[in-house]
Amino acid sequence: MNVGIIGSGRVGYSMGRYLRDHRVDVTGYYDRHPERAADAADFTGTGSFQTMEDLVNASDTLFITTTDAEIAKVWDCIRMLSITDKIICHFSGSLSSVVFQGIEDTGASCVSIHPMLAFSDKYSSYRQLDHAFLTIEGMPKAVATMGELFSSLGNTICQIDAKDKGLYHAAASVLSNQVVAVLDSGYHMLMQCGFTEQEARAATGSLVSGNVEHVVSQGCVAALTGPIERGDTDTVIKHLLAIPPEDYEMYRILGRKLVGIAQMKNPQRDYEKLYQILEEAENKEAFYEKYGCDI
Repeated sequence: MNVGIIGSGRVGYSMGRYLRDHRVDVTGYYDRHPERAADAADFTGTGSFQTMEDLVNASDTLFITTTDAEIAKVWDCIRMLSITDKIICHFSGSLSSVVFQGIEDTGASCVSIHPMLAFSDKYSSYRQLDHAFLTIEGMPKAVATMGELFSSLGNTICQIDAKDKGLYHAAASVLSNQVVAVLDSGYHMLMQCGFTEQEARAATGSLVSGNVEHVVSQGCVAALTGPIERGDTDTVIKHLLAIPPEDYEMYRILGRKLVGIAQMKNPQRDYEKLYQILEEAENKEAFYEKYGCDI
């Protein structure tokens, strides 16, 4: 296998270095900015190409590691070249292999692969790829070949359907980006109590990391604790009365979700009153008036 990489961003650097470190042949890089391709080639000990055609001709497998918006444009260029029996692969989390329109007419096969991790730095993120979890979907030949490659490198592979790619990416976004939004809300509440941001993060480090570790090792149901799990309606009411207006609806919606998880953990416990409180809180003004808090 000779892998050529189109795009010299964080994913391109990381995949190239990862493959090279595991003795997989990488022909090199093409980028519309030649200096970027040259730097990626230097970092990975490979070559840089002046034209996309030269890279395609030198490679039997092509990794498109551009931004999502550029993938279809790159494909429009590649499909006009001689790519019979080549494997075309992109690494977008949101786009499926369907982006390779008309590939059946070219004699090539396509696949999309997505590592479930964040590439934060082009010079160091390749280290995260060891034992990373990858999702894969596409044409059978390409899926089999690339699945076998990454499995041999120690990665865990999960095959999904192209139609589920949007839902998959939404899940990854919730588990990554939206968790950051929840943490940010909690930190700002502590800051309103007198903490500095640094103190808020330091004080809650064990709480946050311990909870995540518990969820990962034992699941959400087993990990759930707190006032909703206990069915403590008085505390939940106090929370709703105290929480900043910008975080009120988030707390209420997440609280309803937690009630469902709590019911799975404690099927013998009655959570109906707590659920009603959270439903009642949808009308914030009436809720504040009923429970004695001036708006």
